[in-house]
Amino acid sequence: MFKFTQDCMTGIDIIDEEHKQLFEIINHLFDTLTNVKDNVNKMEIEDYIQYFIEYGKNHFAHEEAWMERHNDPELQRQRFAHQFFMDKMLSIDLIGLDDEEKRPITKDLLVYMIKWLYGHILNSDTLIGKVVPLSKTPVVRHNEENNTDEVVYCEFLPKYHTGIEQIDKEHETLFAIINDVYKLVEENYTDDKYDEVLALLDRLEQYTQTHFSHEEEIMEAHNFPELDFQRNAHASFIERMSDRDMGEKVENPKEFLENLLDFLYAWLGNHIMKHDTKIAKYVL
Repeated sequence: MFKFTQDCMTGIDIIDEEHKQLFEIINHLFDTLTNVKDNVNKMEIEDYIQYFIEYGKNHFAHEEAWMERHNDPELQRQRFAHQFFMDKMLSIDLIGLDDEEKRPITKDLLVYMIKWLYGHILNSDTLIGKVVPLSKTPVVRHNEENNTDEVVYCEFLPKYHTGIEQIDKEHETLFAIINDVYKLVEENYTDDKYDEVLALLDRLEQYTQTHFSHEEEIMEAHNFPELDFQRNAHASFIERMSDRDMGEKVENPKEFLENLLDFLYAWLGNHIMKHDTKIAKYVL
């Protein structure tokens, strides 16, 4: 049974209700395929596939309309993800297959749906309406080391503390690297500095992978029950970082980088407060 938990909520009623419906149909399909006493033909496979296609058309239209009304910077990426999903559904061809031939194809579909559902909802949809441009919220902090005031775009705030020293220190470093990249983009960016920005983003990815590895080791050592979810979430974050390579191909690289960094900051903050803070209960 795949549960629609609080972690899946976007806070947008129509989106959350439609996500719940998708969980229900996936659970129904899962029950049908795993009950060996059932004949797969009792629930026509084509009906499930058609449902997913119709669901996608309607739900994605609602989601994208909401994002467009609210000028959500993630709209374009969501459209790409939604189209990828629709292409997957439309590519399935069961014509001429008997029931036994349909079953493995449908199981593959279920696996894909579950992975896509969790990854997309938890790592994209839950941030709808929550990605705030860092360029609009800078603060000035005094740097004691060189006795100067500095503009800070991304900082590690008390609300992000988990209480686990190693994890908190590494999170603080991640925020600092994002801030360094953002400062370069906002204050000194020209197209010929794109390679310099990429170098910093490479450093961010390498450090993030190291941190995720440390974090997962801590969770495994303390039997943290959400370890598998955390691993999937971490993998999705790393995958999103690979988008940086697309920046040179777009019309406005600076805007592309801003949107990417805004998302990474929002995702990291949301993930820490919703998920990483739970680890302390098992460690401290």
